Amino acid sequence: MILQRRVALAGVALFVAALFGACSKRPVRGHPVRADAPVLALGDSLTFGSGATPETSYPAVLAGLTGWQVFNAGVPGDTSAQALQRLPGLLQEHRPALVLVSIGGNDLLRRLPEADTRANVRRICELARERGAQVLLLAVPRPSVAAAFTGSLSDHPMYAEIAAELQLPLQAGGWAGVLADESLRSDQIHANARGYAQMARKVYDAALVSGLAAPR
Repeated sequence: MILQRRVALAGVALFVAALFGACSKRPVRGHPVRADAPVLALGDSLTFGSGATPETSYPAVLAGLTGWQVFNAGVPGDTSAQALQRLPGLLQEHRPALVLVSIGGNDLLRRLPEADTRANVRRICELARERGAQVLLLAVPRPSVAAAFTGSLSDHPMYAEIAAELQLPLQAGGWAGVLADESLRSDQIHANARGYAQMARKVYDAALVSGLAAPR
């Protein structure tokens, strides 16, 4: 009888834990961004669209999906520190309602101090919000030797951690899924037109789930 009671209590505890876990994973909600609003896509070569044409970069495709005026602020080779340095001028010039943050890949490839990258990405998000913009954070994959053999990539955990700390919506698994698929890449670290189109749809889906975009 005592054993049965303990099993029952353990079952209740697991149910409650699962319930709270599910609640904690609910996406962060934002405010709808109107169809013609200015949106800033901050990033590096993946945002720029290296490996494809400007018309097939993910910001350009996303503009077609949403109606947003998406300004492509991707600079090939940029680190998080360089993107942070550029951001104040970009915010003043475009006054975006939303900033899409996809930066840090070059930091990881160059093995720059992770603490610095984390601080820079966090400050980028904070500065954008201080200037009145909402932020959608796009997770960047963690480079690994195993990925070359297994064909799989996973997000660097710092992006989910920053999103949780700042209560930001997160687009998870987008770049990791694209760059792990040889048919969606132009080379080992850049997408092709199909890959950028898929990423744009993933960003749009994340915007829909978080309430930043409305179905069209």
